[in-house]
Amino acid sequence: MAGTISTPGRLFGEVSLHLEDTGDHGRPVVLLHGWPLSSASWVRQVPILRRAGYRVIAYDRRGSGRSSKPATGYGYDTLADDLAAVLEELDLREVSLVGFSMGGGEVVRYIRRHGEDRLRSIVLASAVTPMMLRTPGNPDGPLPPAQAAGMAKDLALDPPGFYDSFLREVFSTADGLQVTEQQLADALAMCHQATRPAALATMDAFGRTDFRKDLEQITVPTLILHGDSDRTVPCDGSAKRTYDAVAHSEMHVIRGGPHGIPLSHPAAFNGALLDFLARYPGSCR
Repeated sequence: MAGTISTPGRLFGEVSLHLEDTGDHGRPVVLLHGWPLSSASWVRQVPILRRAGYRVIAYDRRGSGRSSKPATGYGYDTLADDLAAVLEELDLREVSLVGFSMGGGEVVRYIRRHGEDRLRSIVLASAVTPMMLRTPGNPDGPLPPAQAAGMAKDLALDPPGFYDSFLREVFSTADGLQVTEQQLADALAMCHQATRPAALATMDAFGRTDFRKDLEQITVPTLILHGDSDRTVPCDGSAKRTYDAVAHSEMHVIRGGPHGIPLSHPAAFNGALLDFLARYPGSCR
């Protein structure tokens, strides 16, 4: 990320996280990446947000990218506590949290565990809320148990093959791949920075965690941003249900957007994000 302050190996709580911070004086926007990528996946957002006057912070989730890779600690409670440690250590206030895919779960679990005192607004982009796994108690979940088990098995046996297949799905619609082969290769390189145990544990977390109670705790302005052609986290089973669960939320659907809309549809994604942030500026802007 050009022009950022890079702090590799900085200790936040009990884990060392690689963090990128533009260091500007604008209101902070914290970006939480998807599975199993890294903060580098926000390459199409950071410069735009910075030019708009925001201080932009993004970090690699534990087990991913250049952060430390402990043997345990990959449930959402711990991941949300990592986020809390970042906000507290940097003393960030009037924050907008932007969580993509798995990162959306971290945003809402943070609110349930730590409240909203430091927050101005949140954005749930292609998020895994309210609950991915289809169960008798969650019949509208978009992830059948057999598919979840198959994904875990394929990742355990053949990570390179799994990641290639998975990311092609993430960035594709019925009309084919929506990013360049080079962009796909860059994303694959991020996947291979994650350890296999961490990737398997976080896959289990985003597939099985129930966020329905978390959504009930949200009172800050909320934008739900999703592609209508998302085949990884389908809109009907995730975004629309989240929108119904958060009474004051607003939803913006990107036409022709796959799961990976921050990279595949940056103009539409950034436009909706900037418009939302500008309408809820906070007192520190």
